[in-house]
Amino acid sequence: MAYELCLATAGKHVPSGPDWLHEVKHDGYRILVIREDQRVRLLSRNGTDWTRRYPWIAEAALKNRQEHFVIDGEAVILGVDGISDFNALHSHKHDHEVQLYAFDILALGGYDLRSLPLHMRKTNLEQLLARRPDGITVAPFERGAIGPDLFRATCRMGLEGLVSKHRKRPYRADRNTGSR
Repeated sequence: MAYELCLATAGKHVPSGPDWLHEVKHDGYRILVIREDQRVRLLSRNGTDWTRRYPWIAEAALKNRQEHFVIDGEAVILGVDGISDFNALHSHKHDHEVQLYAFDILALGGYDLRSLPLHMRKTNLEQLLARRPDGITVAPFERGAIGPDLFRATCRMGLEGLVSKHRKRPYRADRNTGSR
């Protein structure tokens, strides 16, 4: 099965209703983690295989009890301040330290989950990574009216930004206006 990434669309405001989920956008590389039995592939947005480049993520995927899944996330290196460091990531000097902030799951146990609403996919992702080995972490998110305040806080901290997604939206491989 082929997987294409859902890409966010820049918005002019942050939604604040109860049906919105808000994630901090980390400064990294978008990665699909595909596990099929004892084989793991890490694919970039353009399909480049980065499995050997980021061994910590690949090893973490192999340590999971579930042998079939596809995770969408951001490969990052965190600085001592806990903020992603794109220059360190881009330098290739620290590839062994790169970890994944997982924010969506597209398939699990042989089932395609992309048609499920986001809130159900988030639940599946949290269950999959509940006993997570180091290397893959569920990306934290906030629900509801906190969006605008969270956006202001991310700006003050100098973070990459915020991605807001409607909790009922299925996963669609395109520029998604349900994400900001």
